[in-house]
Amino acid sequence: MRSCFLTRLALISTLLFAPALQAMDDVPNSQDSAPRNVILIIGDGMDDQQVTIARNYLHGARGQFTLDTMPERGAMQILAVEDSTDNTPVYVSDSANTATSMATGVVTSRGRIATTAGDDQDIPTIGELARDAGYRVGLVTTSSVTDATPASFIAHVALRFCESPATMIDIEYSGIPLGDCSQDLKANGGPGSISEQLATSGLHVILGGGARHFEPPTEAGNMSVLELAVDNGFTALLDGSDLATASPDARLLGLFAPSHLPVRMRGENGREAESPEPSLLNEVHPYLGEVDLPAVMNCEANPEYGETPSLKALTQTALRNLDHENARGFFLMIESASIDKEAHERKPCGSIGEMGQLDEALEAALAYADAQGNTLVLVTADHAQAAQITPNGSLFSAYPIPIFSPGKIARIRTPEGAIMVVNFATNNFPYAEHTGGQVPIYGNAVAADILPTYLLQPDLFTLMRDFLEIPAQ
Repeated sequence: MRSCFLTRLALISTLLFAPALQAMDDVPNSQDSAPRNVILIIGDGMDDQQVTIARNYLHGARGQFTLDTMPERGAMQILAVEDSTDNTPVYVSDSANTATSMATGVVTSRGRIATTAGDDQDIPTIGELARDAGYRVGLVTTSSVTDATPASFIAHVALRFCESPATMIDIEYSGIPLGDCSQDLKANGGPGSISEQLATSGLHVILGGGARHFEPPTEAGNMSVLELAVDNGFTALLDGSDLATASPDARLLGLFAPSHLPVRMRGENGREAESPEPSLLNEVHPYLGEVDLPAVMNCEANPEYGETPSLKALTQTALRNLDHENARGFFLMIESASIDKEAHERKPCGSIGEMGQLDEALEAALAYADAQGNTLVLVTADHAQAAQITPNGSLFSAYPIPIFSPGKIARIRTPEGAIMVVNFATNNFPYAEHTGGQVPIYGNAVAADILPTYLLQPDLFTLMRDFLEIPAQ
């Protein structure tokens, strides 16, 4: 009888308390759960045109990137405002304000690094919040590590050009004043230059270029910025060969070029997009004469690339050191920066090679995520760029008039034996400009039910913060 009574009592207890126990199980407990990781990969200027151009060349019109196999995909709207408090929209952004949107969830004006438009207030970044919550944080880029995109995830300055103590006041380029960051000087109560902020950031891994920004003395003048970084616990890596021998226990600052890392590919003999050449008669009247298009070019290996560490190698090193004996997890931002930089110079072969680098880094990230689990992998762009694919023969060629682009074009012979025309027509300046289109965003399977099909760029910050279970400020 006693046994039967106890059995009934156990059954009643189960029925009464099972819902409560289940509810307790559903409450996330970060202390007991497996490490959570976020890997955000940014292709600077990587809109759908850039993806398609590179895919056509590297894999063929019927081929695909690893990027194309990711199960989740959406579109992201870019936002920017004027440098004022009235929130007047600006429809074409730069890398500073777009990286700030992703890193902070706040829309700001062009040129700003994690600071607000109008009143110039510092905004907490996902890098800082993750670090302060006990996560390791890493930044990997093919640009200078002080460049706008990586800087926006950890630093705060009014102007993106304030990269070292030597470039904080009266910044000029070719005699043109660009502004300054006087208010950000430590002497004025600010955080100092970007390189000084990186040196004292407490990040676990910083890999890319930009050695020249760590050579000047600190604002205090008692040591170089690189010495400041070493004083703050970083192991300095100044040659690509150092990656293989770096201790997995170490906090790494890798600076593998004076400025941005060399790109992998270029147009043959350094060629870039060129202007069509109309005849004299066509100059008299646009319906007369003829036009000579630029000669077809091949893409080739860039001889300056040499022993430059690949973005994949940098990514693998970062993942190794971030993961090593880490029970909490990490946030890692990876940038293929020169998709954008080569497009500014109208060099489509360079952009193609850097899209290839991004896809290889993604392979490494997905391999890690598949093995580790609980790792959110996202791939997106900061903004759109100038390049677009246009016809090699006009759709209107039956009309007996010369039809050609008013911009500059590169006619590239692809490995498939076809001619792909890449057009740059945003301006008549030596550097092409960004454009204002939405950009793609991709996610691994962990992003299911997390990544919407459409989002505003600042929403990405909230998505990543919530996945890492960091409380809202």
